[in-house]
Amino acid sequence: MTDGRVPILMYHAVSTSPNDATRELSVAPEAFAEQMALIGDLGLTPVRTADLAARWRSGRPLPERPVLITFDDGYEGVHRHALPVLAKHGFPATVFVSTGWLKGPHDMGGGLDAMLDWDQVRELAGADVEIGGHSHTHPQLDQLPDDRLRSELILCKEIIGDELGTVPASFAYPYGYSSRRVREAVHETGYAQALAVNNGLARRRQGPYALTRLTVRRTTGVEEFGRMVEGRAIARTFARDRALTKGYAVVRRARQVRRKAIRSRV
Repeated sequence: MTDGRVPILMYHAVSTSPNDATRELSVAPEAFAEQMALIGDLGLTPVRTADLAARWRSGRPLPERPVLITFDDGYEGVHRHALPVLAKHGFPATVFVSTGWLKGPHDMGGGLDAMLDWDQVRELAGADVEIGGHSHTHPQLDQLPDDRLRSELILCKEIIGDELGTVPASFAYPYGYSSRRVREAVHETGYAQALAVNNGLARRRQGPYALTRLTVRRTTGVEEFGRMVEGRAIARTFARDRALTKGYAVVRRARQVRRKAIRSRV
């Protein structure tokens, strides 16, 4: 983009045979390879989340036609299918992991499909993939009381730091939604930037804790993908998603009001 807007792509599973829980937000390996080839053909420059935020924070110019490639949750197919394609093109990326979903000593059993193990996460980290936090058990953070909210953020950060030897700088909100209280907690926990969804192009003025992303689905065709990474027809492409998001935000606020009222009567 030439006007300061940056497409941040949000992937989840990359799988030949996703289960029902992950199918809609998965992509086929062949589709992912085609999409990465198109990014290369269009002359876009993939960057990591921390790099984009650092440049915006310092005022340094962005590279020519930047794009971010991000993955949520930590599905095994990111290592099996996506990593070889990223390596082929020399593309950096960011994987946001829910530490309690990954295979290994911290597994809480909530993973929706085949998940990464920590050896695979370390291989990703060694291949120019930034590892970010995505909470510990992937809850709706804005629905949690303060103590559990902070526990989810801190535990995720500490586990990644212990396993990789590097503290994560970036965070992605589970379900893509946050509130002011959640954003403040993410900042206070020590994450330098955080990504939402909102299906729009990221801009510096959004601030480092509310950068928007674009959802890539199994139904995303290559022409639609091309429009997304070039920032064309974004509002039309995601009109239905935005309507649903607004409606769900009203529901979430109503739940919060009810909980506060109940607590005040206790």
